[in-house]
Amino acid sequence: MHSGHRPRRRTARRLWTAALAALALPLTMLGTGSTPAQAAALQCSVDYRTNDWGSGFTAELTLTNRGSDAIDGWTLSYAYAGDQKLTNGWNGTWSQSGRTVTVKNASYNARIAAGAAVSTGGQFTYSGTNAAPTSFSVNGTVCAGAHQPPITVLTSPQAGAVYSQGEAVPLAATAAAADGATISKVEFYDDTTLLGTDTSAPYTYSASGLTVGSHSLVAKGYDSTGAAADSTPVGITIASGPTVVATPAQLGVQQGKSGTYEVKLSKQPAANVTVTTSRASGNTGLTLTGGASLTFTPSNWSTAQKVTVAADASGTGSAVFESTAPGHGKATVTVTQLAAAKDYDARFLELYGKITDPANGYFSPEGIPYHSVETLIVEAPDHGHETTSEAYSYLLWLQAMYGKVTGDWSRFNNAWEIMETYMIPTHADQPTNSAYNASKPATYAPELDTPNEYPAKLDGSVAAGPDPIAGELKSAYGTDDVYGMHWLQDVDNTYGYGNSPGKCEAGPSDTGPSYINTFQRGAQESVWETVPQPTCDAFKYGGKNGYLDLFTGDASYAKQWKFTNAPDADARAVQAAYWADKWAEEQGKGDEIAGTLDKAAKMGDYLRYAMFDKYFKKVGNCVGPSSCPAGTGKDSSHYLLSWYYAWGGAVDTSAGWAWRIGSSHTHGGYQNPLAAYALSTYADLKPKSATGASDWAKSLDRQIEFYRWLQSDEGAIAGGATNSWAGRYAVPPAGTPTFYGMYYDEKPVYHDPPSNQWFGFQAWSMERVAEYYQQSGDARAKEVLDKWVDWALSETTVNPDGSFRIPSTLQWSGKPDTWNASTPGDNGDLHVTVVDYTNDVGVAAAYAKTLTYYADRSGDTEAAATAKALLDGMWENNQDALGIAVPETRADYNRFDDPVYVPNGWTGTMPNGDRIDASSTFSSIRSFYQDDPAWSKIESYLQGGAVPTFTYHRFWAQADIALAMGSYAELLE
Repeated sequence: MHSGHRPRRRTARRLWTAALAALALPLTMLGTGSTPAQAAALQCSVDYRTNDWGSGFTAELTLTNRGSDAIDGWTLSYAYAGDQKLTNGWNGTWSQSGRTVTVKNASYNARIAAGAAVSTGGQFTYSGTNAAPTSFSVNGTVCAGAHQPPITVLTSPQAGAVYSQGEAVPLAATAAAADGATISKVEFYDDTTLLGTDTSAPYTYSASGLTVGSHSLVAKGYDSTGAAADSTPVGITIASGPTVVATPAQLGVQQGKSGTYEVKLSKQPAANVTVTTSRASGNTGLTLTGGASLTFTPSNWSTAQKVTVAADASGTGSAVFESTAPGHGKATVTVTQLAAAKDYDARFLELYGKITDPANGYFSPEGIPYHSVETLIVEAPDHGHETTSEAYSYLLWLQAMYGKVTGDWSRFNNAWEIMETYMIPTHADQPTNSAYNASKPATYAPELDTPNEYPAKLDGSVAAGPDPIAGELKSAYGTDDVYGMHWLQDVDNTYGYGNSPGKCEAGPSDTGPSYINTFQRGAQESVWETVPQPTCDAFKYGGKNGYLDLFTGDASYAKQWKFTNAPDADARAVQAAYWADKWAEEQGKGDEIAGTLDKAAKMGDYLRYAMFDKYFKKVGNCVGPSSCPAGTGKDSSHYLLSWYYAWGGAVDTSAGWAWRIGSSHTHGGYQNPLAAYALSTYADLKPKSATGASDWAKSLDRQIEFYRWLQSDEGAIAGGATNSWAGRYAVPPAGTPTFYGMYYDEKPVYHDPPSNQWFGFQAWSMERVAEYYQQSGDARAKEVLDKWVDWALSETTVNPDGSFRIPSTLQWSGKPDTWNASTPGDNGDLHVTVVDYTNDVGVAAAYAKTLTYYADRSGDTEAAATAKALLDGMWENNQDALGIAVPETRADYNRFDDPVYVPNGWTGTMPNGDRIDASSTFSSIRSFYQDDPAWSKIESYLQGGAVPTFTYHRFWAQADIALAMGSYAELLE
């Protein structure tokens, strides 16, 4: 999370100073660990799960250390009752003797901290029955069985139901306890708001007074041991009055075929009601052939009746059908005519319909995509109803694909408007940019290794180079404002800062989305160690200097604003705009999105700030804050996409200061050669500035070289490089290889967990290379892809039932050769090992897209077949009411109690009154989590209970799956 999981993290800066490090965690990677106590007897539990296809299965075992001392080295053993035979295993050395299976730790997972867990797995064949083992031992000690939480299902209302305002919503749930326990109560929630409780079966509650709009309802069952579990959310809609209800809202019909959708009423009528359906607009090749007039009575009003739409044999495009009735709100369904063979476009529309259904909970009332439907999730965002610039960029891409499939480009334009309104700071948010001095862009502050070394002292004696693009950007666009997304937003103002666009610390009463920051203190700061802060710090919250003196050591502090950009998200927005324009032009509709393309080109122009050293120092062999020379012109540019760029200034418009910084750290997973290709060669996306297009042309070449330099002997892409070792221009270890003078960094930017481990970065980044290759035919890109695809396919397993395993965690050894553009080395000393595997559907979708684009241009049949197998497998095995998702065991959630470093003597408060001091923990400054319906899972786990399991619906993952279906339909179907 991995976003991350995902964590993904970036930071923001402060003062007219430069910022410290902007850091991030990938959306699907989280660390585990806690501090060992005194030696004690070994205590353990093992969670055992299988994926069974009748003649074979995979077993996933999670071993949790329930004791107070670390386990250093472990051997896990258990026995089967049948003829299960081991074929292979991972994350340990597996063996079998008779019916007894033994797993010995691998070198990298030998130590299990107190409260932490490790996962291991194996694949088996069998015949007959496949009963689970009943006992597990670790190092000869029998493990206690992990008590399983109850199973809770919300049986009423139905997903997608519509009720009228003032009408009571009937809630009902079933709950079943495990391990001999009994159910003690069931609670009913509207998102995180408790509606009511029932202590006896049947568990029901009548909810009155729900507001007009979409609602996500959850039932939460408790058993007699105190364990609890919440149900899958059910989305409903409260309408202002009686309405016609039609489902689904999106329907694909292939040429020459018919499709149906269902119509009913939201409320019992007093007399018969006739619902009339007709095509209101759009494609005339779609014809209503059944259900044009439907009668609903006081007795059958809630029984769905069908409307049938037929498609002619030749056309494509969408039409809107409206179902109306006297005294009722109308229902609309968008029906899209698809080419005869486009099954995967139909899948795209079906999943798109689930994602965009307001009742399913992916969006805020403003139309902002949440990071996830679920609220209790800790990744880079530390709450599910935060969002990232990443999510906005995926929304753009999703709506671009929708335009390709349906011909409707209004939603793509609207998505950009939502992003511009809420995630690109307005002039009121960055009011003092006119005071920015491009010859002195920022004041130096070193990045430090651990949070407890902060605050970091500012040092005005260290020279920063001039900013070479500020003048031409102002000349091109007539403004001092920066046009780029901030990276993190508290969509529901859960923290209460109230930094909605144009406001500074309006407080908890503000109902709009609020800009926030988290990561701020060096490469070792994980999400569990952050102190959230507002982007506009007016000293209303935090301590006497707001939050600023937690991060920088200054003589005095001024109220200020500051924003941080995540370059991969802005580049993805440009990437989405490129495809939107290509597809719209093919339909003869390019003019419909021309204005949005101009804005995308502008965003790409400002994105060049990600190409510069943090303090605009000269790139190459840059050692010593004072010894490394300031840049002159473009020699401070590495021409790669770095981890962030940031900008800020004074709140007081008479104060007269502002600052901007780039980043010295570059990661292989952030590069986007398709965006560079579009911004340098594609007429509709060429920037207006004097040197924008030429900078992106150079960046394109540099990015392709970067991939080649980072490619391991096996084919995977290693971490990255930095122009500022340790974030303070320190001396790198002797023999460190270089890329145009930048030092190889195995795990650039963050270390908890290491940033080079997550396979998702491989899939995301190579997917962009594959798109670029598919569009350009560049042989250099193909060379990288040939080797990468061979490696990835060799590490991919698709089982007979369609379940799959792809790489998850990677381990690295060795280092690349120093880069020589004319005679690149073979990197024979740089190696990757796959540590463990996953069935993560979001990462699998990005991987499938990589294979799809690569196969289309190269003709590789194995890549094409694997892409199809991954998409078919998740479609057939992992669908639910909200999308496509798989359960995740989150052993890292033992870190809710992790201490958050606050210097002794520093005290302050969060907007809700949570105290911040030297005793603070992750959860103590986020007390709102205790009101979350899923909190009891965490509480139980922290007290020694079972490792919690969640099924998350991340926006980026659902969008990526839908996009993968659409891409496969376009290129390979």
